[in-house]
Amino acid sequence: MLKFDFSLKTRDGQNVESIHIHGKDLSDAERKLRQMYRHCEVISCTTIDPDNKISQSADIEELLSLIAKQV
Repeated sequence: MLKFDFSLKTRDGQNVESIHIHGKDLSDAERKLRQMYRHCEVISCTTIDPDNKISQSADIEELLSLIAKQV
């Protein structure tokens, strides 16, 4: 499954940035987004690389193993 990063403006005019949603494709992810944020305006959408092993939620053991592999 792909992961998409949305930035949007709610119907009340609030800007919401960096909402990550999984989906089969862009239309599936946008459908899920619109279930949570009805009548929103999508400002931008980017696809997050699923093969990227390093993420913001990587734990210390994953980082140490990556460093050990490079040495």
